[in-house]
Amino acid sequence: MKAETTSSFKKKYFYFQLFLFLLLQLLFTLSLLSYWYLLPQSMQNYCPPKQVAPPVTPVFIILLWTWPFNDLYSLQGLRCLGPWVREANCQITLNRTWYERAHAVIIHHREVSLMPSKQLPPEPRPTGQRWVWLSLESPSHLDNLAAMDGLFNLTMTYRTDSDIFTPYGWLRPRQEQENGSLTQPPFPKTKLVAWVVSNWNEDSTRVKYFRRLQPYLPVDVYGRNHLPLPVKNQQRVLSTYKFYLAFENSQHQDYITEKLWQNALKSWAVPVVYGPPRHNYERFLPPDAFIHVSDFKSPWELATYLMKLDADEKHYLSYFQWRKHLEVVTRPGWFQEFCKACRILLEPPTYRTLPALSKWFS
Repeated sequence: MKAETTSSFKKKYFYFQLFLFLLLQLLFTLSLLSYWYLLPQSMQNYCPPKQVAPPVTPVFIILLWTWPFNDLYSLQGLRCLGPWVREANCQITLNRTWYERAHAVIIHHREVSLMPSKQLPPEPRPTGQRWVWLSLESPSHLDNLAAMDGLFNLTMTYRTDSDIFTPYGWLRPRQEQENGSLTQPPFPKTKLVAWVVSNWNEDSTRVKYFRRLQPYLPVDVYGRNHLPLPVKNQQRVLSTYKFYLAFENSQHQDYITEKLWQNALKSWAVPVVYGPPRHNYERFLPPDAFIHVSDFKSPWELATYLMKLDADEKHYLSYFQWRKHLEVVTRPGWFQEFCKACRILLEPPTYRTLPALSKWFS
């Protein structure tokens, strides 16, 4: 009898627990329904945002159709990022199979000048693609320039009025503090005048001027058919000279090459220049940083002046005073120039065609 009473009690207790559980479930469900009903409609329709990956800056592709002077080096992984082009992302490639998707094509004139119709990229070009005409040589040494009329959208040359200015060198404010050693050459000057000539032509105006100068001034001439000078020793050898003949192979606006920037100024030799007029040089250099052949009525007068400078150390050193505040920069390679092109090409485009490139570059 006692066992039956205990079993009955357990059974009733079980049903009581089940009843409490179901009651709590009902109350919880009613609470949720009441809360949802009282929410604003806008909250009822709320969906949490999807996790979206940050936007990827689109790649601007620049195809180098021809490498300048065929002086190849690897472009593997070459991209222009950061301070060069703000937030842009440019990829430079030599792969011509990318032609259809390239945003711009840089074409160096010399490598397409013999047979432009066969050496230039195929027409019609992809919509919106811009062609950049690149040349570091003067008009006197370019073939078939008229064949380029009406084909290109931008220019990339040594001229300051180019769309993409590509100089051989330039001056910038000196970074380190001013000190007296900057106003005199860091190397002993044991020789007088040097000239390095890679393309000797007796009919050129610079050689004709040199022939008139030669009887009055001793000049060491290096290059083909002259004194040997390995490239690796060039700056060391030229730095022993007081003067350097920076004679350009032709005379054109802004055509001021490595003859001045690298051979003379980097070697701390006072440049004696033959090229565009003095006022053109003064757009790039202080007037007391060089000697222009046009400052003298004759080669004899120039030779006499250089001999006097050689004997007057104080006067000679006056040609280095500008170095207190300025330093010479030469192009370290093509990377910087291509990234400059990238930055300019990424500016809001004004699509235009150059109808008379040959007339402008003359």
